[in-house]
Order: sequence, then structure tokens, then C-alpha cells
Amino acid sequence: MSDRIRASIVGGSGYAGGELLRLLLDHPNVEVAQVTSRRQVGVFVHSVHPNLRGRTKVQFVSPDQLERCDVLFLCLPHGEASKSIERYAALAGRVVDLSADFRLRDRDAYRRWYGEEHAAPAWLDRFVYGLPELERTRLKGARFASGVGCNATAVNMALYPLARKGFIRAAIADLKVGSSEAGAEPGATSHHPERSGSVRSFAPAGHRHQAEVRQELGEFELHMSVTSVELVRGVLCTAHVFPTQKLAEKELWALFREAYRDEPFVRLVKDKTGIHRYPEPKILAGTNWVDVGFELDESTGRVVVMSAIDNLMKGAAGSAVQCMNLMFGFDERAGLSFPGLHPI
Repeated sequence: MSDRIRASIVGGSGYAGGELLRLLLDHPNVEVAQVTSRRQVGVFVHSVHPNLRGRTKVQFVSPDQLERCDVLFLCLPHGEASKSIERYAALAGRVVDLSADFRLRDRDAYRRWYGEEHAAPAWLDRFVYGLPELERTRLKGARFASGVGCNATAVNMALYPLARKGFIRAAIADLKVGSSEAGAEPGATSHHPERSGSVRSFAPAGHRHQAEVRQELGEFELHMSVTSVELVRGVLCTAHVFPTQKLAEKELWALFREAYRDEPFVRLVKDKTGIHRYPEPKILAGTNWVDVGFELDESTGRVVVMSAIDNLMKGAAGSAVQCMNLMFGFDERAGLSFPGLHPI
């Protein structure tokens, strides 16, 4: 196989599509072939993603003009990818879908959490869940990878070290999220006068990303609440874990180190001094890192686990590129080395 592959993006005018394009343009093994948009046909991509000005002369094309490529990234609104998956699969050697269409393997679970029948149920078990830290073995050489929910990613990464050993009796995951989670389309919730200064609970119970956590980590009592805060990028998960047995701090260190010692994009953040003693999404903007930390409440045995990500990166485009690297046998870190900015 050639060291360079041709990659195309379907629906490249949104935030996740723009981040994906930014990553692919700097990837040593990728040539960007086409980027589609129904409303921006003929427009230079840098007109929509101004940070790419001077970096590329690619123009948006109609989805009807898609040509064959090695890997096709689907950055479409919910429900659209599944309607045309047969066509997309025929056009590309591999497909990475960033939407929610193929995250759940079970048709009944999809119906329960999304309130509708899946448009292509036969394809559900053909997609590998696109979180490399949990599904690396299956992603290597896979032909189809799903997207990941950004909130689910933060919860999965927080709870995985304990869940994999069966130490969780119950967990309450409280998530603070930025406005880019709502996408590029303007609306009442993203209107600046309404959003500025806001701390607004919008999913105190029943968030659909909970289904991904249950699928990947197994069944235990899990509660999720999501609150909008005045960030553009970022998710901070604070998970209150009630373990099946009391755990000492040294045992927790061993669990988290064992789970993440070989992960190229996971950092354990638990310092005794400084203002960044625990995970903080602000310093992760534009990066594929996930920072994880914990604190033990020795009086009750409760374990508070924190995780932070950039929702557009580790929660979307970054994980998608990491999946592509595994699928093609590239260095898993290729194209994902940006360390973030501080201060911003």
C-alpha cells in the first residue's frame, strides 16, 4: 500500500468537518481529495474555515460529485449517513462516520435512545465504535468506524479504569459542556445574549450518550447530567463513583496507571500544587488529548474522577483521525501532535 492515501469529507462545512480538514491537511500520509457541501458548492473551504486561509485551495463540491477515494469521512447531520451508507461504502475503501448513526450496535437500543427506527439496521454491527482506547484491537484493519459522542467519550475515559475491573456499583457523571456541541447552525441556545454568562442545565437526565457508555463499559447504575457553560470548546466530566469496595489511593493509582500507561493521548493529571491540579478543558483546545484525574473521599469511599477533552477533537475529529491511523496501519499519533495553547 502507498504511504499516502486519498481522503474525502462529506459535509465539511460544519465545526467537526473543519477540524477534520485541518488535521488531514497536516497529516503526513493523507492527500485531501474532495470536501462536499450542498450549500457551499464552488466556495473555497477557507471562506468557511478561515483558519485554513493560505493552507489549501480546495473548494467545496456537491455530494453528487463524489469520486472514489481510500477513506471517506462522513460529517453529516443525524440520520443522514445511514440513509446513503450503501453508496458511501461503494465509493471508499474505508469509511469513518462522525455522526451518531452507527455508534450503537443494537437496533433496539438505537430505537430506545433515539426514538426512531434505524435506516440501515443491517449495518450496525459492521461499524467498530470509534474510541481507540477501548476498541483499538477491533479498529486495526477495520473497514468501518463509527463516531463517538463527545460526552460519552468524557464519561467512558473517566470510568474505564474502574469499570474494566468491575469496581463500579453506581456512578453519577456531571458534565459541563461548551457551545460548539450544538454545531455550527445558529439557534436560540447558541444566541450570544442567551449563551453569555450562562450555566444552563439542558439534560439533567436521559442523555442519549449514556447508551454508548453502557455499550462500552457494561451495566452498572449510571446517571448523567449535562450543563451548558460559557465555553466554546470543551467538556469537563466530574464523575462521582460509588465503588463495590473501598479502595485506597495507591490502589486507584495502580488502576489508572495500568489502564492508561501505554495510551498515546491520555494523561493522568493529579498534582499537589498549581492551578491546573486536575483536568481542565481550556488547555486542551485543538488537541486530541484526554486528561484524567481523581480524588478519593476517604471518609465515605467515594471516588471522584475527572476527565477533560476538546469536544471537537477527542470527541469528534481527533478520534476519527486516530481511528483512520489504526485502520490503515499508520502511526497512531500521525497528524495529532498539536499540544494546545496556554494561555488562551
